[in-house]
Amino acid sequence: MKFVGIFCIGIILWACNPSSRTATSSTENLSAFAQDDHSYANLEQINTTHLHLDLEVDFSSQTIYGVARHRMHNRGADTAIFDIKGLLIQKVTLGAKKHEKETDFIIGPMDKDSLFGQALLVKVDSSTQLINIYYQTTQASAALDWLDTTLTSSKTKPFLYTQGQAILTRTWIPIQDAPSNRLTYSADVKVPSDLMALMSAKNPKDIHKEGLYHFEMPHAIPSYLIALAVGDIGFKDLGNQCGVYAEKELLEQCAAEFEDLPQMMATAEKLYGPYQWGRYDVLVLPYSFPFGGMENPMLTFANPTLITGDKSLVSVLAHELAHSWSGNLVTNASWSDLWLNEGTTVYFEQRIMEALKGKEIADILAQVEFRELEQTLGQMKTEGTLADSKLHLDLKNRDPDIAMSDIAYVKGAFFFRTLEQTYTRPILDAFLKAYFKHYSFQTINAKQFASHLNKYLTKNGQKPFNYNEWIYTAGLPKNCARIVAPRIEQIEAKAQLLNQGKYPFEDMIRNTTFKKNGKTRRRTQIIRPQYKDYLIQEWQLFIRALSDQVPIERLRQLDKQFAFSHSGNCEILCDWFVLAAHSPYVFEIQTELKDFLLKIGRRKYVLPIYEALVQTKEGRTLAKKIFNEAQVTYHSVTRNSVQKVLR
Repeated sequence: MKFVGIFCIGIILWACNPSSRTATSSTENLSAFAQDDHSYANLEQINTTHLHLDLEVDFSSQTIYGVARHRMHNRGADTAIFDIKGLLIQKVTLGAKKHEKETDFIIGPMDKDSLFGQALLVKVDSSTQLINIYYQTTQASAALDWLDTTLTSSKTKPFLYTQGQAILTRTWIPIQDAPSNRLTYSADVKVPSDLMALMSAKNPKDIHKEGLYHFEMPHAIPSYLIALAVGDIGFKDLGNQCGVYAEKELLEQCAAEFEDLPQMMATAEKLYGPYQWGRYDVLVLPYSFPFGGMENPMLTFANPTLITGDKSLVSVLAHELAHSWSGNLVTNASWSDLWLNEGTTVYFEQRIMEALKGKEIADILAQVEFRELEQTLGQMKTEGTLADSKLHLDLKNRDPDIAMSDIAYVKGAFFFRTLEQTYTRPILDAFLKAYFKHYSFQTINAKQFASHLNKYLTKNGQKPFNYNEWIYTAGLPKNCARIVAPRIEQIEAKAQLLNQGKYPFEDMIRNTTFKKNGKTRRRTQIIRPQYKDYLIQEWQLFIRALSDQVPIERLRQLDKQFAFSHSGNCEILCDWFVLAAHSPYVFEIQTELKDFLLKIGRRKYVLPIYEALVQTKEGRTLAKKIFNEAQVTYHSVTRNSVQKVLR
């Protein structure tokens, strides 16, 4: 289908005001031609197959000046539609470099909720293959986090990183921003000569003295996986095609924490087939990064909160590595099926951790997540949003971030655990290995996945699986796999004792006998329970199982004995501060709380604390006071989420 009608309306409007090159054609008209609920792109008529970026990164103005050169597969279109948000479009040309000719373009209106941005409509003809969009970013380019020197480890060099998932790539690149459209890309990037540039591609190991970097991603990826970082970065090789990038002050610490990465890689390949991306490196970003990790191909972005000194949070790294198969290699065709990325990945992550740490530890990790899922389902029931507990969501005209919940991640993972329980692990492993191979570098939706699963099961002499109650029905099905983890029951029993007014960590007296000089003697030892006696995940479950009504003196006693307020682990700190926020005790530890919220930008940790604080008038006042100071350190993803809570 051609777009003569849309384009003619736009040209008339543009001709009336040529200086603005904008149009007021309705979003409703545009949406009729889009093939994705969160993109304006007319992908069935014309789509990008390769993108080349010419970029200059200017820290003084906090601006990227760029040219996005799109090679298109054109099936007779007269208009190519791209997604933009927070960008200034300077001009659009057609043709190869040095042979370009300007073409007309119009910019559609912002959608009513300002979620999706605007459509950029470019006039082409049926033979057009090369479209070049000259642009610059602005302060409204939400994917970009510009960090001044006070927010970096060096305190002397700035830092920049991007975060594209789900639909933020359009805020720093004019692009057809739908996960169903996979494309290869390359880039030439100019940065200050004392900084290194890295992308989700083949990367340098050293700083280039002129600040010029070239990148190639030869495999087709969805747009949300295009990523850029610039900073004073060093590199350390870990072996087995794995390595770590980090600010130089943190490099050795990060390398020590992630030293098991080569073993993780070997385990993952043994499970589900060869790694197909060449190298696998991790970049540890500054603390403002809003997520634990982001699976950008060849270069996972990781949050420094993973660096605990005891490797207790490396499961996040296992998760991001697993995405190299589930998510990057085989991608959800739309955000409505995020579970195909995340549920598969969480299950894969659990299998990696089982191979590395043993079944007991892996089951405890999985049970912690299952408890979080149960809590989420309870909240959804209370809020009347249980319809969003289906794996396949209806997200039309809704923020795709809605899908980024425990439903996609944990219910999705237990879908696969239930398959394992139903058909045995060898059958599920064989299916997943074949699935990754069959759909390599492709996108898939829930309907395709279910059909492929049952065809595989039937072919191998198994009964079809009733996927409908998992994918299209709210809540947890009755056949959901269950985990037995005795250590979890024991630590939660201690929490219940404390809730009943009994302190479960009293000193224990141990009497032993021994022989000395032919005489039997008695030794009395006082054993005081210590923080290190329990796994991080056990402490998480203990704190979460405590009542909001725990007396303030008990909170003091716990904190004195186990120093929760001073833990080096952000999982513990988050849960402890959330619990304390329901008590006046939070004002006794508000210095520690404030230090945490000023330093950490990871939304998983920051948001629950603010949500707990606003439950009381005094807590809301404290929350607003801290946020007014902390918001400049947060990425827009975290900042926007907290602002909604504080309204």
